[in-house]
Formats: sequence, structure tokens, C-alpha cells
Amino acid sequence: MAEVKQAKASSKSQSTQPESRSIKLRLHLPAKLRNLELALLVFACGINGVAVVLVQLGALGKVNPEIIWMGGGLAVLAIGLHLVLRLVAPQADPFILPLATLLNGIGIAEIYRLDLASGASGWQAFSIRQIAWTAIAIAVSIGVVLVVKNHRVLQRYRYLAMLVGIVLLLLPMLPVIGQEQFGARLWIKLGFFSFQPGEIAKIALAVFFAGYLVEARDSLALVGKRILGMQLPRVRDFGPILLIWVAAMAVLIVQRDLGTSLLYFGLFLVMLYVATGRVGWIVFGLLLFVGGAVLASQFFSYVGARFHGWLDAFNSDVYDAVGGSYQLVQGLFGLANGGLIGTGLGQGRPSIVPLAESDYIVASLGEELGLAGLFAIFALYLLFVSRGIRIGIAGQDDFGRLLGMGLSFVIALQIFIVVGGVTRLIPLTGLTTPFLAAGGSSLVANWIIVALLLRLSDTVRHQPRLVVTP
Repeated sequence: MAEVKQAKASSKSQSTQPESRSIKLRLHLPAKLRNLELALLVFACGINGVAVVLVQLGALGKVNPEIIWMGGGLAVLAIGLHLVLRLVAPQADPFILPLATLLNGIGIAEIYRLDLASGASGWQAFSIRQIAWTAIAIAVSIGVVLVVKNHRVLQRYRYLAMLVGIVLLLLPMLPVIGQEQFGARLWIKLGFFSFQPGEIAKIALAVFFAGYLVEARDSLALVGKRILGMQLPRVRDFGPILLIWVAAMAVLIVQRDLGTSLLYFGLFLVMLYVATGRVGWIVFGLLLFVGGAVLASQFFSYVGARFHGWLDAFNSDVYDAVGGSYQLVQGLFGLANGGLIGTGLGQGRPSIVPLAESDYIVASLGEELGLAGLFAIFALYLLFVSRGIRIGIAGQDDFGRLLGMGLSFVIALQIFIVVGGVTRLIPLTGLTTPFLAAGGSSLVANWIIVALLLRLSDTVRHQPRLVVTP
């Protein structure tokens, strides 16, 4: 009897041992993740501070502590978001916040360098406004993390998100508040305040696409007639696809913005492919968009001018024309001047290129940091996007998977469109480089994406998992 009792006690202790280990692991994992995030965040803020100092030494030959103190305030806000994550999302991904902070800080340093070249100061300086908008964006990001406690709640409001996205797209077309800048009608202006609503629209549309495709993916993948080897969906399932295509063409034709149009339609195509797994949708969607763009280039002069400036950029007539290829060619010259290792922060001449602080921030950084510096920045983007895709893949609910993939692809496609335009791979567009370029609307939207990915990653880690023990 004593041997039997001893055996039972031994088996009971062995069965409880793995459970106690798993409890300890769950307790220590959040602390480890947040400590890693804090270490990376401090490192990122340090790099940002060094970048500003190098800009001042290269352009002025001395250090001005004022801008450094302002950058320090942003570091405090970023650490504030970190503290919020410790309280409400302790298992959130530890890499996303440091990566976004580092990219944002590098952008501020280069914009400040361009302000030094132009002599702008005070509120007229793009860097001061960028710092202010970054503070607002991080504050909004904190609010999103606190309000959205579970991403599945967003699925209930998918059609409201579609309505909000379409309204935001249409707002710049209104006669009173709509404003045209640099040949594109993308802004609304209310008094002294101007905003680009399309930046927020991409998030609303990503939420709608994820919610809609969770419902309709089986119909889109399995139901419909087969024509020329490709299965087409029913008319009622095809309606939202045509609606998004019409919205993308409206942005292209009315708002005169090829990049935003491509971004919206590309986002939907990728999420459609992720939901259904059918490559035919990508081919069909690309043919649909390219066909619309080519027709627009034939019937609308401003679209044709973009294509002409892209295909024949070094023609002297195109180069000297109003709205021609001057900006594109000067950006290429700047990249060539930077070479492999760059001229050094504060020592190039990126201010020669028009809109160097926004549309051409990549060319500005390429001149002063060189090809090596650009590759390092692209590696940061690659890490950010890969973490977002990893969050989407790890999700156990379909809506979370699609939303994570969609938000990550928004960043990836935007980078491709911007860099492709600057390097003359595709026609030049007016999109901003995420986190780097000057622009409050873009900053707020991208930091909302950061908040949603953080909330998604925390939810994924909190999900119960089935563990099979022998």
C-alpha cells in the first residue's frame, strides 16, 4: 500500500509540474517582452538624438540644444505609450513601437536639415510642425490602444467603416472645404486647419475589407461561372469589388492622384487573395486597374503628363515643362551624388529637389546617407512589415488575420509606390513615405496602424491554445 501511495503522489507531482511551469512562463513572458521593448526604445531614441546632432554639426558646425529638447519630449511620449502597453497590452509585440519611433525620428532629423538649408524657423519650419504632429499622432495611438480592447469589436462595424471610408474619400471633392495642392485635390481645409482624409480612409477601408471578406470569401472562391479558365463570382458578390474599383478610378480622375488610387485598389486585391487564395483575382484586378489607368492617361491630360514625364524624363522639353520631370531628374541626381555611403548628414544639397521634405524625403536621405543608409532604412521597414504579417498569420480568427495582413500591406505598398516613383521604376505619385515624410495626416494614420497592430498582437498572445500532452 505504501508503494501504491508513493506512486500516486509521484504521478500527481509530475502532472502538476508542467502546469506550474506554464504558469510561470505566462507570468514572466509579458515582463520580458516589455523590458525588451523598453531597451529597444531607448536605443532608438538615442539614434534619433545622434542623428539630430550630426545634422547640426554638418550644417551649422555647432550644436543647438533647443531642437534636441523637443525631440526628448517625443521620446517621453513614446515611453508613455510603452507604459500604457505594460498596463493594458502586456503581451503586445515588442518590436513595432521601437521601429516606428526610430523611423519617425530619422524623418524629423532630415526634415530639420532641410529647414536649416531654407532658413525656416518657428511654426514655418516643417520640422517644428512635424514634431507637433508626431506628438498628436502618438497621443492618438495611446487613445486607440485604450479604447480598442479587442480587435474583434471592429468587425461589427465593418459597413460603418465602409461608409466612413467612402465619405472621407469624397470630402476633398466638396466645393467649399476641398482644397487642391500641387495639382491634386486631396486636402480639406477648415480655417487654419488642413487635413488629408484619405490617409484615415485607408484604415477604415482595411477594416471593411477584412469584415466583408470573412463573410464573402467562400462565395468568391467557390461560387460562380467559369469563363476562360477563371471562375468569376456572382453579380451580387462582385458588386463591392466594382464599387471599390469605381472609387479608385474616381480618386484617379477627380482627385488626380494615381498613387492613392493604386494604394486603395491594391489593398483590396491583396486582402482578397489572402482570403480566397486565388491568384486569378490578382491578375484580373491588375488588368482592371491598369486598363483604367491607361484609358485615363489617354483622356485626361494630367494623368498623361505623369506617364510622359516618367517615360521620357531626360528629354529637355519634358524637363523644362511646367509640371514636367525636373523633380524626378533632380532626385535621381541627388541619389547619384550620395553614392554608396552618402555625403553625410547636413553636408549634402537635398534642398535643390522640390518638396524634398515630403514627396522626396527618400531622395534626401539617399543623398546624405547613401545607398547603405537607404538599405538600412528599408531593412527597418522590412522588419516592421514582417512583424505585422507575423501577427496576422498567428491570429486564430479570420478577421484578425485579414486585418493584420491588410494593415501591414498598406505600409509595404506605400513604400513600394514611393520608392518606385523616386527611382523611376513606376510613374511618380504624391504619396508620402510612412513615418519619414512631412505630413500630419500621414503620421496620425500610421501611428493608428501601429496601435492596431499592437492591440492585435496582444490579443493573439492571449488566445487560449490547445496543448496535447501524452
